[in-house]
Amino acid sequence: MIQKADTAAIGAPSEGQIYNAKVLNDFFQKLEKNEDQKNQKINIVHIGDSHIQGDLMTNEIRKKLQQKFGNGGRGLVFPYQLAKTNGSYNERFRSNRTWESYRNIHPVKNCPIGLSGIGLWRDSGGFVIEMNVKDLAYKFNTIKIITPQNQDMFDLAISSKINSIQTTEPKIITHKIKKGEVLGSIADKYNVSIIEIKRENHLKSNNIRAGRILKIPTKETKPKTISMSEFVPLAIKTDSYSHYYNSENALSRIFLIPNKEAKDYELNGIVLEKDAPGLIYSSIGVNGAKYSDYNKYPLFFEQLKSLQADLLVFSLGTNESYDHLDVEKYIRELKEFISNIRAQKIDAPIIVMTPPPSLLRRKPNTYIDDYARQIIDIAQKEGFAVWDLYDEFGGMSGIRQLKIQGLIGPDWVHYSKKGYEKQGDLFTQAFLKSYDNFKLKN
Repeated sequence: MIQKADTAAIGAPSEGQIYNAKVLNDFFQKLEKNEDQKNQKINIVHIGDSHIQGDLMTNEIRKKLQQKFGNGGRGLVFPYQLAKTNGSYNERFRSNRTWESYRNIHPVKNCPIGLSGIGLWRDSGGFVIEMNVKDLAYKFNTIKIITPQNQDMFDLAISSKINSIQTTEPKIITHKIKKGEVLGSIADKYNVSIIEIKRENHLKSNNIRAGRILKIPTKETKPKTISMSEFVPLAIKTDSYSHYYNSENALSRIFLIPNKEAKDYELNGIVLEKDAPGLIYSSIGVNGAKYSDYNKYPLFFEQLKSLQADLLVFSLGTNESYDHLDVEKYIRELKEFISNIRAQKIDAPIIVMTPPPSLLRRKPNTYIDDYARQIIDIAQKEGFAVWDLYDEFGGMSGIRQLKIQGLIGPDWVHYSKKGYEKQGDLFTQAFLKSYDNFKLKN
């Protein structure tokens, strides 16, 4: 059993609860209404660092909440493989061309870093990006392409056609070398040059041996058919945030191809939805990210509107602690992050997860302890809810037990697959408990 830290003195919620859950009442009301009427999408967006990029914790939450509230679709995905980094197991991307990429954790550059925290781009066409959905629970009817300023850079295709071109090529005959024959006599026989025979057969000298088959080029030609595969673009529509395609049949594979009118190709994200009501749980994570990294790029907040979030969840803080960022500056970055979101008129309620326990250079990470306490202290004043993952995983005194249970990794910072899934399971339990409490009171 994980040993719990003593957090009663700071007004933390009781075990398994979400603190200041009253800010979620409007969201819970929408959730309850959709349970009854099943007529709309419920969008949750979870933003974080490497704990979120791998999608292990968030996939656990997504699966369990969709079991209860319906599967409205996969939500935001990104071609992490093309950016040469890790991502979700639910979908796979590949391309016939190399793509440039840049992450928000690096110094600010004029790169298209938006919704996914990673920019992906090319300055020439000729590419095909193939997306395959591995988890067939996330077959999709609608795919949305997110680009800077909603530029029309990509077409979509699900099939290709074969174009045939008729042409000609030289007719080649063969000759089996007989004993005593030389290249000169063979060339004279077929009225071609020795050089032509050597070129056609990749000969470096005039030496030949009996029994070998030579290819003899001729002046005659023969018909040749060249077949080329060409993708058939789909009829794409556009709205304020994306270019999108809707299919009557659920899809598990699609191709992104160049829009021939575009000169540059910049991709910020792809959104997958079903033609069904239910919950969509989008996750956004960047390895090594901090609140300040997201705050550097206005495009992130502009494009966040495209996900039409009904609820936002934040999971950041571990990387700030490794920068030895004091608690006042950490809270300042958190407040700026929220302010940037509100400036885009995104009024969704917020749940802030406290960072999970970790060690800092093999010693207790007191920064995380400070962050967790201060997040809870300001929650009511700032109007957000808190789920205390730090406390749920034992706080400062519980980290050794996490290692014994195989929940935390060898670096004492990242968690095992089992550990992330445990986090997702505990959050889901707390979320549903708060929702049930809301229904009992109403």
